Amino acid sequence: MDNNLFQPPPGQQPFAGTADVDTTRAFLARVFTYMGLAMVISGVMAWWFGHDLSLLSYLINFETGKQTVLGWVVLLAPLALVFLMGGMVNRLSGGALLGVFILYSALTGMSLSYIFLAYTASSITSIFFISAALFGVMAVLGYTTKTDLTKLGSLLFIGLIGIVIAGLVNLFLKSDTMGYVISMISVVIFTGLTAYDMQKLKGMAGFMVNGTELAQKMALMGALSLYLDFLNLFLALLRLFGNRRN
Repeated sequence: MDNNLFQPPPGQQPFAGTADVDTTRAFLARVFTYMGLAMVISGVMAWWFGHDLSLLSYLINFETGKQTVLGWVVLLAPLALVFLMGGMVNRLSGGALLGVFILYSALTGMSLSYIFLAYTASSITSIFFISAALFGVMAVLGYTTKTDLTKLGSLLFIGLIGIVIAGLVNLFLKSDTMGYVISMISVVIFTGLTAYDMQKLKGMAGFMVNGTELAQKMALMGALSLYLDFLNLFLALLRLFGNRRN
């Protein structure tokens, strides 16, 4: 669901090479500002719910170990909001799109609160910083490389569809080995998508006029794509190397 989230509106195409350095940096700064906002909101909500059992009890029934109705809503709603943003980007105003983005960040944080039940706080922290370092390296690579990553992005998107299908199948098989393989492939796919999305965003600056609503909406969609890259990379590494609670 990643590399088609932020597309230019119909009738507008990027003009490669026409953006000066200041324009490009201003646009990317806005992208990372929105991404940073999403990460802060998600982090606060995840920590809050993960450390307050009275709040977490609204999401999971501790007696049965199953999710509540609200828990299922919180789990599935972020995916629905991603499709809403991608499908309605040209119809929603910049302010409305920002509101959906903030709601998505909060609900995603609530859904992430479960990791504090499964993994130790120290491993969550260490893997978060490892993920941030790997994400940063690939983002810089995507920004600086002269190689066109378009074909690579298409292959990675096919791989993404594959791991989504495999993940759904494994919900029924419950195979630890298959889950481990999916996580390893996910690390490769989302590191690659980080570089691809970064290059795509850099190229977008060629037709963005800073300060316009279009620039705001494209920055939000770019932030969402990079946020999804980081989030999925973090979760894959956590499944591979996280220390589980006894």
